[in-house]
Order: sequence, then structure tokens, then C-alpha cells
Amino acid sequence: MQKDTSIQKNNQSQAQIIEAIKNNNASVLQSLYVSNYKKVEVLILKNNGRIEQAKDIYQEAYITVWKKIKNNTFIPKNETAINGFLYTVAKNKWLDYLRSSEYKKRVTFEEQQASQNKLEIEDTLDEERSKKLKKAMNAFKNLGQPCKDLLTKYYFEKKSMKQIATELVLDAASTRNKKYRCMQKLREMALKTT
Repeated sequence: MQKDTSIQKNNQSQAQIIEAIKNNNASVLQSLYVSNYKKVEVLILKNNGRIEQAKDIYQEAYITVWKKIKNNTFIPKNETAINGFLYTVAKNKWLDYLRSSEYKKRVTFEEQQASQNKLEIEDTLDEERSKKLKKAMNAFKNLGQPCKDLLTKYYFEKKSMKQIATELVLDAASTRNKKYRCMQKLREMALKTT
């Protein structure tokens, strides 16, 4: 349950981020670009690509997402929709390249199949992670306020247990126990929605 981007750490909603992108807000555009690149680079490097290719594919994907936002053809469905959409566009562009004749000239059929199979497996895993995250976020919304506050301070604001204990006027051991109980409750609630 970790948010990726500094624009989201500032608690901007997807609508605010989209509005900033439409207005070509340089800091939001840069933050979106920088915070999502590494995931795409890892994907491409794991799937027979090189860094130069990762940079090219990411640039194309970023421009595609930017255009869709500017043309009002992208509607966010959750609080990480832009990041997910950017990753998906980049992944699809890489898949297109792997299926292209240019790529096929360079590698054997077995290497092509292995690469495509690997991407399909990663796709399935991404879908599973997305479903689990959605369940966890829904359960989090229904969690009691004290647990929400504690978990938000720890996971989203990245505060230490010592800082949280001070803010909650508790000792460190009690704070750790409370965090553990809150996580157990969150897991139970997420599992009930299955």
C-alpha cells in the first residue's frame, strides 16, 4: 500500500493531477515522468530489452498518455489510474515491438515465445495485485478512524514507530501492537470481500 509519486504524496486527487497536466504544470509533468519510468525500464530490461529501448518506449507511452489527458479521452477510475494507465500503455507498446518484424529478425522464435509468455505471466500477476490492492483499499475505507490514522502515518507518511508513538501519546511497544492489530483487522476485512 505505497503510493508512488510525489504528486500523490501531496494528496492531489486524480482530477487535480489531470487538470495540472492539461495546464502543462511543469512540476506535475516532471513528477509523473520521473516516478513512473523505473517500473517501465525494469519491465523492458526483464523482457529482452535495452535501456535505450526502455527510454524510447517510455517516451512514446508518456506522450500518448499526455495526449489522451489533453483530449479528455482518459477518465481515471481510481487514485492510481494515471500511473497504471501509463504503465499499461508502455507495456503494450513493448509487446507491439516484440511482435514486430524488426524484433523477429533479431531473435529466434523460442526467445520470442519465452518473452511473450513472460509478459503474459506478469500481466496476470499485475491483475492479481491490482485486485488485491482494490480489496485492501476498500477494506481500508471501512477501517475505524484510529487504525486509519495509524496506518496512514506509517505506510503513506512514512513516519517511524517512535514518531507515531509520540503523536499518539503511547509507548513504542503499544504502538507496534496497535499497528499489528490494525493490520490484522484490515487483512480480515479484505479477505471477507473475496
